[in-house]
Amino acid sequence: MDTLLSLKPILTTLVLPTASGLLLIAAMLAWAWRRNVSKRKLSIRYPVAAGLLTCAGMWLLSCPAVTLWLSLHLLPQVSPTRPEALLRLKVQAIVVLGGGVEQRAPEYGGPNLPPESMARLLYGMYLAQASQLPLAYTGGVGWGGENGQTPEAQVAAQALARLHGPALRWQESQSRDTKENARLTTLLLQRDGISRIAIVTHAWHMPRSLRQFEAAGLQVTPAPMGFISADMQPVLLWLPSGSALRESVWLLREWLALRLT
Repeated sequence: MDTLLSLKPILTTLVLPTASGLLLIAAMLAWAWRRNVSKRKLSIRYPVAAGLLTCAGMWLLSCPAVTLWLSLHLLPQVSPTRPEALLRLKVQAIVVLGGGVEQRAPEYGGPNLPPESMARLLYGMYLAQASQLPLAYTGGVGWGGENGQTPEAQVAAQALARLHGPALRWQESQSRDTKENARLTTLLLQRDGISRIAIVTHAWHMPRSLRQFEAAGLQVTPAPMGFISADMQPVLLWLPSGSALRESVWLLREWLALRLT
């Protein structure tokens, strides 16, 4: 029985759409290849081969092992920090970068932060409480948002109030992307004489964030969180999952953005 139960994560992964869908598409393409090659319909070989390669690529990008490799080799590496390090480096404020907002959260009767943004906020709150440094949050309504949405910084302030956390000293609520996060937050902080900050964001987002905030004129200490890891059975590392595919997309997007900005 224990042996069968140990196979539960593997079987569950294979049944879910990411793996089962790719397997089904690959099987259909392989069948089409054999059927048409046997009938000498060679013109079909190239689109079928392209389909098979696409399935293989999607499978690999959906594997935690590949996502972990990309996180280690695709982007510059950043190291975690500690509250005492921020004080030693004379950091004056902690800035949490927004990562999106869920405008309609029925359980809260209004907007709320999605898991990625909430994880950044919680880590920023931890650093602020441990170091007694003031806290800022930067995030407005993204380029894809609808008019009239609640700015993310305001939603973050509401989330902190629910958690009985420290109040935000600064709320930057006009930015629409990382470049504007840096420019507008810098203007806000410099009015209060702040020049040395720590920025909190996911490790995969940190290299681009550092570049933008330093270009805006601030001295920046990285405080990354959300490092990509893979704590699972070795066989599961090579089975596709939706979360691994999402992380691979994040990494590829950041790699491309670093080369375009």
